[in-house]
Amino acid sequence: MSGQDEVYERWRTDPEGFWEEAGRSVHWFRKWDAVLDSSRPPFYRWFPGALTNSCYNALDWHVEQGRAEQAALIYDSPVTGALRVYTYRELLAEVARFGGALLRLGITAGDRVIIYMSMVPEAVVAMLACARLGAVHSVVFGGFAANELAVRISDARPKLIVATSCGIEANRIVAYKPLLDAAIEKASWKPERCIMLQRREHTADLVPERDLDWTEVMAGAQPAACVPMAATDPLYILYTSGTTGKPKGVVRDNGGHLVAVRWSMKAIYGIEPGETFWAASDLGWAVGHSYIVYGPLFHGCTTILYEGKPVGTPDPGAFWRVISQHNVRALFTAPTAFRAIKRDDPAGTYIRRYDLSGLRTLFLAGERCDPDTLLWAQKRLNVPVVDHWWQTETGWPIAANCVGLGMLPVKPGSCAKAVPGYDVRVLGEHGREAPDGEMGEIVIKLPLPPGCLPTLWNDDAGFQNAYLRPRPGYYHTADAGYRDRDGYLWIMCRTDDIINVAGHRLSTGGLEEVVASHPDVAECAVIGVADEIKGEVPLGLVVLKAGVARPAEEIAAELVEMVRERVGPIASFRLAAIVKRLPKTRSGKIVRGTIKKIADGLKYQVPATIDDPATLEEIAASLSAIGFPRRLYQR
Repeated sequence: MSGQDEVYERWRTDPEGFWEEAGRSVHWFRKWDAVLDSSRPPFYRWFPGALTNSCYNALDWHVEQGRAEQAALIYDSPVTGALRVYTYRELLAEVARFGGALLRLGITAGDRVIIYMSMVPEAVVAMLACARLGAVHSVVFGGFAANELAVRISDARPKLIVATSCGIEANRIVAYKPLLDAAIEKASWKPERCIMLQRREHTADLVPERDLDWTEVMAGAQPAACVPMAATDPLYILYTSGTTGKPKGVVRDNGGHLVAVRWSMKAIYGIEPGETFWAASDLGWAVGHSYIVYGPLFHGCTTILYEGKPVGTPDPGAFWRVISQHNVRALFTAPTAFRAIKRDDPAGTYIRRYDLSGLRTLFLAGERCDPDTLLWAQKRLNVPVVDHWWQTETGWPIAANCVGLGMLPVKPGSCAKAVPGYDVRVLGEHGREAPDGEMGEIVIKLPLPPGCLPTLWNDDAGFQNAYLRPRPGYYHTADAGYRDRDGYLWIMCRTDDIINVAGHRLSTGGLEEVVASHPDVAECAVIGVADEIKGEVPLGLVVLKAGVARPAEEIAAELVEMVRERVGPIASFRLAAIVKRLPKTRSGKIVRGTIKKIADGLKYQVPATIDDPATLEEIAASLSAIGFPRRLYQR
């Protein structure tokens, strides 16, 4: 039995005892009355009665324990040329001062603060300062559309908004203030104040009486002390991407989040205090919250805040430069980042320019990693590559190869085994558990472990309807896949990405795995499109590696033949389009649902989270060239 299996069995045998032991590793002002409150299912609460503070655990405690002069945060911005290192002492001083500034503006425990900022250190300072006071922060990705920001303002009802004047892309500046002003105008709730961090690349106009300058607010501010918060008090709200109508505001509490995320740093990521951990993601996504800010700082690590891209800032060696320069031990990013690097540098030429001897592990998450990309990364970097699976709602991994518990054999295409704390099941037809190897719905038996959402912001009914009602007694992940006979989970697609071809249920993930293995393919997406005879048939969209000059028709024909050989004629894979790039959200997820609507000739809205709306126009043109949309039915 592996180390991970042993720990999982220990959790399964005594779940409350397991989390009580994990809870001893963090600081509490007052211990809990019980580990788990199960008196009001399905609303379970962890560590009721305990008092703690997330900012104290992230900063003060480490300063007191001797880490004052260790680097806490490294800000590395290739788009501006800035590089700043904050020790734990320096970051604590900034956070305490900004906390004092917020106090002076009347912000107290329970108030909401929306943070609408670019990837700058002040965004981390604002998050931790809110946590210090017990104010509930909600980070909205900087540059988000005005209407989507307005919906979040109306729902969270913030007393204050903290923003940057602009965001900086590789080749353009995005002014945030006009978007913020428009959002406040549209919102049904108006914040009392806005604090604006003016970036040198763009200065925003301030609204008199409402808007304040960050520098002026900080001038003369006195350091604020940490406010003890109930473990069950909310730490932050994180709105899920793509919401329409009433948004889904995922709530994260103080105590359960602190214990689970701290535990995961060693157990899952194999990181020791004092080492450098880099989550190459963005604030505003769950990865940014859990593994740029809170997780590494809870664990006494050095974390990196990177304002740049995997390619183009300035080249495909951007990640390798950061790893080498800052002695990164583990990198966590999305598979799409590696597909972009592989596309621009398929031979790994840039990798060989840097000393990566300190890197131990690469972790991938965000969407399923195709085996070809995983094997490419493993071969080029010569380190274990761990594809793991989790969701915004859970806040930390559901299934992973837990490096800190003893490395399991890697199975490319699988996210390995369930992490201790998660009772993962695969349900087939009629809600019965599916046998090994059979596709089904992935669910998690209640109660969810610490760190997962206890509910949605001001919406208990919405929480139940979205996540609990589909399968009573279980959390409904909306992901589909199977478990193999070794206990490994294979997350193949979202439940609505299972396509039905003439009665055969096929996962788009399985088809993408075949297409991605073609030597000329950098990345791909397979979606189901309407077909008059078979109901649905798969359509492949393919991005080629840099330098490939072969005729598109020739490559498409090879892809069709590969799927026929490996999956079989039942897949009916006969449609493949070569495209320049795939439309994605800022977190790297391909917007498959929107592509499907374009192919089927249905009306669609540009997703608020999309990185570049122009990619949808490119996709529409590419699909039109091969005969889409097909008017199969009267709609």
